Amino acid sequence: MENLLTNKTASLTEFRDPKNVIKKAGGKPVAILNRNKLEGYFVPASAVHKISFKLADSDEVDAAIAKRKDKIQPILDYLKDK
Repeated sequence: MENLLTNKTASLTEFRDPKNVIKKAGGKPVAILNRNKLEGYFVPASAVHKISFKLADSDEVDAAIAKRKDKIQPILDYLKDK
């Protein structure tokens, strides 16, 4: 199984009742699994409100892209023709 970005998990079956998933997770993000494979993350609004966001200026964006360029280059090459 791959590394998850949260220690809270729920199955797709459990996710049929999202309010119960939120209650059990204590308002924290939940990894949604299907047969022990990650399908996605459910992030309740209460968890997002605790995160502070700031706008990045163009220099910060350029630096982030340059830092990850080796990893994202295949994607950039693919998108070049689109």
